Amino acid sequence: MSQTANPFLSPSSLPYQLPPFQEIREEHYVPAFEQGMAEHLAEIAAIADSPEPPTFENTIEALERSGRLLDRVSTVFFNQASSDATPGVQEIEKDITPQLSKHGDAVHLNPRLFARIRAVQAADEEQQWLLDRYLTDFIRAGAELGEEEQARLRELNEELSTLATTFHQNLLADTNARAVAVEDVAELDGLSPDAVQGLQETAKERGLDAGYLVTLTLPTRQPALAELTHRELRERIHKASVGRGADNAELITRIATLREERAKLLGYANHAEYVLADQTAGSTQAVTEMLGRLVPPAVANARKEQSDLEKIAGHPIQPWDWEFYAGKVRKARYDIDSSRMRPYFELNSVLERGVFYAAQRLYGLTFRERADLQGYHSDVRVFEVFNEDGSPLGLFLGDFFARASKRGGAWMNSLVKQSALDGTRPVVVNNLNIVKGEPTLLTFDEVNTMFHEFGHALHGLFSDVRYPRFSGTAVPRDFVEYPSQVNEMWATDPEILANYAKHYETGEPMPQELVDRMLESQKFNQGFASVEYLAATLLDWAWHTSYTGGDAETFEAEALRNAGLDLPTVPPRYRSTYFAHIWSSGYSAGYYSYIWSEVLDADTVEWFKENGGLRRENGDRFRQRLLSKGGSVEALAAFRDFRGRDPEIEPLLARRGLL
Repeated sequence: MSQTANPFLSPSSLPYQLPPFQEIREEHYVPAFEQGMAEHLAEIAAIADSPEPPTFENTIEALERSGRLLDRVSTVFFNQASSDATPGVQEIEKDITPQLSKHGDAVHLNPRLFARIRAVQAADEEQQWLLDRYLTDFIRAGAELGEEEQARLRELNEELSTLATTFHQNLLADTNARAVAVEDVAELDGLSPDAVQGLQETAKERGLDAGYLVTLTLPTRQPALAELTHRELRERIHKASVGRGADNAELITRIATLREERAKLLGYANHAEYVLADQTAGSTQAVTEMLGRLVPPAVANARKEQSDLEKIAGHPIQPWDWEFYAGKVRKARYDIDSSRMRPYFELNSVLERGVFYAAQRLYGLTFRERADLQGYHSDVRVFEVFNEDGSPLGLFLGDFFARASKRGGAWMNSLVKQSALDGTRPVVVNNLNIVKGEPTLLTFDEVNTMFHEFGHALHGLFSDVRYPRFSGTAVPRDFVEYPSQVNEMWATDPEILANYAKHYETGEPMPQELVDRMLESQKFNQGFASVEYLAATLLDWAWHTSYTGGDAETFEAEALRNAGLDLPTVPPRYRSTYFAHIWSSGYSAGYYSYIWSEVLDADTVEWFKENGGLRRENGDRFRQRLLSKGGSVEALAAFRDFRGRDPEIEPLLARRGLL
């Protein structure tokens, strides 16, 4: 193959430098990675060995400009590895991940480069912040270690990268393999006709001659359990969910052990302390105290909720019963059930009349679908985004449907980062895992997820920074969920909800009495929701603060018991063997981030309410003072600039019924 035919070797000529997906083939990846790493190392050598005295421009800005080919191929490849992982892509991933780990070490452990960085003098506050971030990155990567320690660090990083890839691929395969086949449609009683049709289509897509297939979502709790009346099928689905990842049991103990060794090598007591040193929380003590404050009232609420469920069920509740009977209690208490709501939540209406409309009302954005631009899969839709004055902002890609080649969950990726230094505008993608139907009708949880992920997209689209290092969502892990969680508030804003919650057949708006009951029911089952989240959070915390050996299942049970969260009826949102966030997705010792960010989120929602809610001036303030800043300022300083004070926890406690 001619190297000139490789589309990664030069910047894309498409609008906004959208990757030319229609030209990209699997055989392009490895040559592009190899050339990208070679070019980057040559650029690093030129910076490190320059005879000129180190300046901000010839060292820090030069670093910011380096590695562009490697960035292009890495961004596209790892997006595909998550969204459409073919066997060929998985083989490349196994091979390339440890090579990239070695490459990162070759950059960060270059002593001549580090010496130049340390010698640079910044001319202004922005330059100083970027310089500080580079120094922090290099020191945390081991730049101050001796040669023998650095050699061991390289070994640890390479093995950890390989193990993370193996975990991810094991989980995807096992999640697909454990999908629950159903032959008798009667067992699907309780599901809507469109949902049943979707399961039938899924069975066909997965190669089954007949019947229906219930695929598994990433969390423990499976959506179908809320509606299925057939208790034995609910049990099968639940056990398939919690049984995932058996092949990962030994692997995660190895990861935890290696992370502990690496943290101590770098001078930290454990992996959690290493992670927290560069987060807004600042210390493990701060996180431990916050979580400890939340557990007792959450458990008390969950026990009360369980008692209520058992009264209506007439028998002890099992984990596969909770959502089903919670639905009955919700219906009895609020006269509401999900099957009645779903016809009002058609995907296109939620997207265009809900998510996009909220962005138009709050920020003045408009969206135009670009059928002439292709995504990386036929399901992907491409939208051009414009500011209120008609000026172009960037591209938004929506990849909403589940498929066997896509990992579970929902997430946002940046395909092109905004940077004034490079003259680039943002290209972002949202991934969800919604079962495609005709039409595709959503649960309210899926509606909320769509608003949440678009909050991440806005963080990327509104980026207005000079340096790529600061672009969009390049903020601390325990801050990155904050803007996305704030965006969830518009899903239930009266004006927004009225605009998108319309019956897919008649166009009639959701009846106000149903809206009122739905909103009233939002605090229902918060004990369960808080406990399942806290159980997963404290599992992550235990793995990265106190694991000293032993098998995964025993350690998990002990960790939950020690945390006071061993409620058999409320399993963790993720059990250890399928907890992708902490083993393969960058949230190790960081799953607390969601609740930490929710403190900021709940406080911000109060600010919006105090200041008139859905108003353009409110959106402009949030955009200009926080969303546009990316990582170019200290995260909590941006919050204080927006909010006018430090965050307060009381709005969160009130939201979750924990006061």
